[in-house]
Amino acid sequence: MKKYTIVLLLLFPFVVFSQKTIKGTILDTNNSPIFGASIYWKNANIGTNSDEKGEFELKSLENNSQLIVSFIGYKTQTILVENLKNINIVLAADNQLEEVSIQTRTKSSNRPSYLVKNIINVNKTELLKAACCNLAESFETNPSIDVNYSDALTGTKQIKMLGLSSPYIQIVQENIPNIRGAAQAFGLSFTPGTWVESIQITKGAGSVVNGYESITGQINAELVKPLTDKKLFVNAFSSFDGRYELNTHFNKILTDKWSSGLYVHGNLRNNKIDENNDSFLDAPLSSQVNIMNRWQYTDTEKGWVSFFSVRYLTDNKQTGQTDFNPNIHKKNTTFWGSEIETERFETSAKLGYVFPEMPYKSFGLQLAFSNHHQNSYFGLKDYKIKHQSYYANVIFNSIISDTRNKIITGFNTTFDDFDELVLNLNYTRNEKSVGAFFEYNYDNFENLSLSAGIRVDSHNLLNTFITPRLHVKYNAWETGTLRFSAGRGKRGASIFAENQKLFGTNRALNIINNNGEFYGLKPEIAWNYGTSFNQKFKLFNRSGDVTIDFYKTIFDEQIIADWENPSEISFYNASTIGKADSFQIELNYSPITHFSIRTAYKYQNITSNYISGEKQVPLQPKNRFFTNLFFQTHQTQKGGNWKFDFTYNWQSEQRIPDTSIYSENYQLPLYSDNHSAINAQITKVFSPRFEWYFGGENLTNEKQQTPVLGADNPFGTNFDTSLVYSPVIGAMYYTGIRFNLE
Repeated sequence: MKKYTIVLLLLFPFVVFSQKTIKGTILDTNNSPIFGASIYWKNANIGTNSDEKGEFELKSLENNSQLIVSFIGYKTQTILVENLKNINIVLAADNQLEEVSIQTRTKSSNRPSYLVKNIINVNKTELLKAACCNLAESFETNPSIDVNYSDALTGTKQIKMLGLSSPYIQIVQENIPNIRGAAQAFGLSFTPGTWVESIQITKGAGSVVNGYESITGQINAELVKPLTDKKLFVNAFSSFDGRYELNTHFNKILTDKWSSGLYVHGNLRNNKIDENNDSFLDAPLSSQVNIMNRWQYTDTEKGWVSFFSVRYLTDNKQTGQTDFNPNIHKKNTTFWGSEIETERFETSAKLGYVFPEMPYKSFGLQLAFSNHHQNSYFGLKDYKIKHQSYYANVIFNSIISDTRNKIITGFNTTFDDFDELVLNLNYTRNEKSVGAFFEYNYDNFENLSLSAGIRVDSHNLLNTFITPRLHVKYNAWETGTLRFSAGRGKRGASIFAENQKLFGTNRALNIINNNGEFYGLKPEIAWNYGTSFNQKFKLFNRSGDVTIDFYKTIFDEQIIADWENPSEISFYNASTIGKADSFQIELNYSPITHFSIRTAYKYQNITSNYISGEKQVPLQPKNRFFTNLFFQTHQTQKGGNWKFDFTYNWQSEQRIPDTSIYSENYQLPLYSDNHSAINAQITKVFSPRFEWYFGGENLTNEKQQTPVLGADNPFGTNFDTSLVYSPVIGAMYYTGIRFNLE
């Protein structure tokens, strides 16, 4: 082996491979050659594809003798190739309709180099690095997603991608749109972390298959499957600040084709916390019961697979002053308080068929219904919303000529019924849409791949419009991957559901009517462009990679939630174009066995055009630094070991909206201080069946000094709980156990 040369501290490493090559042929069970099968070295993501004759040639890697071989519609195989040069590999058809995904088992989060889109796969191992009590808390160890508290009242965490908040991210559950409309504010907390099997984060324009609303990207949460999940799983969690959670999974294989799972989640916080003694709860009193039943049908011989799910949730929050008693003080001026009661029912069905003799051809049907009802008040202000949603999607997959040219086409329809009470005003609307899509995917199996999609939608409020999306991937060399994406997104904003933190202030609400269909406002339209480069390297015979991303979002139409006037909050369409620039560089490296480092720097410049002029978006840091360290010991004979996880987040200063007309004691500076947070967790695995974990969040104990302005007079003009830029609660410690039966 040649010696490795290191240039500029990891950014331009050279990888030199062994001179030996492995040759082989990929066949199906009829001994016909498979064109375009993927062949990769395990734990390396370095590989090739089979040609028209099914043949391939791949350079060997030192200390690596296992090949992963896969092709869409066939079962993935791991092949031992020690001392072999010519191999015949036979792939059997896999009719379970699961999309083939090659992932290195040692990496809990990775960007597969064979995918056209810039997708980050997050598996169960990554999710277990933190307490991960719900989907909103599943991104604490991922630098591509920013997690912050939305306000000083509800304890709700919001996420951002490319500097823009979650309404600009299309959040889907098993590729069915899920968190939208009335669910925008709290929906991420309605999916328990233990229910999530994996997460796929797509940066930039998403696929046209899932709709037109994606602007900055897409997050897909794959839930656990009754057929593959544990027979019994129990997770119990307790934090020192009075938060308790219990998750139980019950799965049973009923027949050779049917399996079912029952998933029950409950959480409770009944401890009043006021660390800064401002008379307001630092975290709400809350309770949630969340139940889901899933059924799975699989017939591998005939090519059918289906899922059916039913889910019910009730979630209650009480926040406000510590002395507030809703039975006595509800909606009077003795004490300021708030209650948020949410009831949600949803059901979904997925049906798929793979043609047994043509595994590259399949069709699928997705159906979903949800009924979301929130009844809430904030001080003296009422806010109620009912949202019923219906969704149907028909998808057909096939090829043109050969497997280098794949197509996805189909149509979908949605219906949304909104009934919203804001203060004393009632807002109702119905949204109906029918859309058709076509996506062409090309892969020359050497260095160039692309995905070009277009969809046409007819919407009763958005009219008829076209949504184009393009993704291109080019393998500049064997270890370097360059990607480019561009696409358009369009959405009608639910301005009150998305900005419920505005009810925790005594500012007046003002909508500047623009004769639009959404509260008098026009819909939002934006283009997103981005490029990404990933370079894999070897340093001291250990693997690593560097990824550089740059994305730009440009709004043709944008709805502004304007906090710049201290006496009111205004909603209006921006008069000129707003933009968001996001740059990120990320390094992943494993210097020794069982030890991994992930570190990233992010720069984001997000500006909007307010009535008072173009300004940096408030409460948005320009600079972030992130580091995650993970180490685990060798497993014992009984399968036990120790796991250690450490995460550091640093944020630069943030611009604070104007508070100059408030009383002098309540005025805030123009910019916040920078701040940092440390999270850590230690897990003791006693056996594959039982483990115990304990950890802490915000171990630096950094807290915003005045998260609630005017706390001494919450019904006065100085009261404002929306200006949160750092943690409200200090250091929080927790512990828990996980138990399962295979």
